[in-house]
Amino acid sequence: MRAVVLEEPGPVDRLELKVLPVPEPGPGWVRIKVEAFGINRSELHTRLGLAEGVTLPRVLGIEATGTVDADPDGVLPLGQQVVTMMGGMGRTYDGGYAEYTVVPRSQVVPFRSELPWETVGALPETLQTAYGSLTTGLDLRSGQTLLIRGGTSALGMTAAALARDLGATVFATTRDPDRIRVLADHGVDHPLVDDGTVAPLVREILPDGVDAGLELVGTPTLPDTLAATRSQGTVCFTGMLSNRWTIPDFYPIAYLPRGLRLSAYGGESGDLPAEVFQRYLDRIATGEFSAGPVHVYPLDRIRDAHRDMEEGRRTGKLVVRL
Repeated sequence: MRAVVLEEPGPVDRLELKVLPVPEPGPGWVRIKVEAFGINRSELHTRLGLAEGVTLPRVLGIEATGTVDADPDGVLPLGQQVVTMMGGMGRTYDGGYAEYTVVPRSQVVPFRSELPWETVGALPETLQTAYGSLTTGLDLRSGQTLLIRGGTSALGMTAAALARDLGATVFATTRDPDRIRVLADHGVDHPLVDDGTVAPLVREILPDGVDAGLELVGTPTLPDTLAATRSQGTVCFTGMLSNRWTIPDFYPIAYLPRGLRLSAYGGESGDLPAEVFQRYLDRIATGEFSAGPVHVYPLDRIRDAHRDMEEGRRTGKLVVRL
């Protein structure tokens, strides 16, 4: 099979397309014939040597979409459409950047859909993270207001769509003034140009601040996201588009505005219920829901996909279709 292997951290040319033996699943594991997989910042962090707990060489990829090709325990039928994500994929065992991947059955989510594989392949990790951030991380409710820091990322656009679906009013940021229209067309109520300080812009519209903030850029913008959020509101730290996720000499009393709650979210496949995933697939099929634009690459252009992600050339999700 063809697979993308990282032998050692570094620039995009460290991603090597190789031919490897098709992996064999043991008890409790299943083999998936991969049809599509999403590209994630997590894999960028691994490629750059920033991720912890990774063993190399490794087939990258924290998610995959396809069909069950082998299940030694006979639990899942061959040909069953499935997605899988997280659980050590692409870190401690080989992940989804391949024509076949072997994963624990416990992290496999079955579904049924006639949507194109690249459409489904854009969803697993992004939908799981957005859904978990808004529910577990923020407990967002209808009628509330939400600020998404990093709104034109795949995660930001999916979170905006989910928040609007919940009945929230959405503020979302972009550093590029030319992308304001992208946010507006996606249903964002208040698109904002982010020059590093958006709290004053938010409070011009909502003097008390938003009810909730979703931080996807990282620690450089977190203080300003906190400043844009009302007292008794909540900010959820989920993403690190800036590649910065730690706060030196963190002193909570001085760092956190009085009365504000700071949470964080990082989920697994089990945090995206199969019925939730199926519901959004069905709504995408009927045109009722959109998670944002999808940009598709063949496997032999994996370096181009990583380069586009690293340099922020695209809005929405990058997907490889095999």
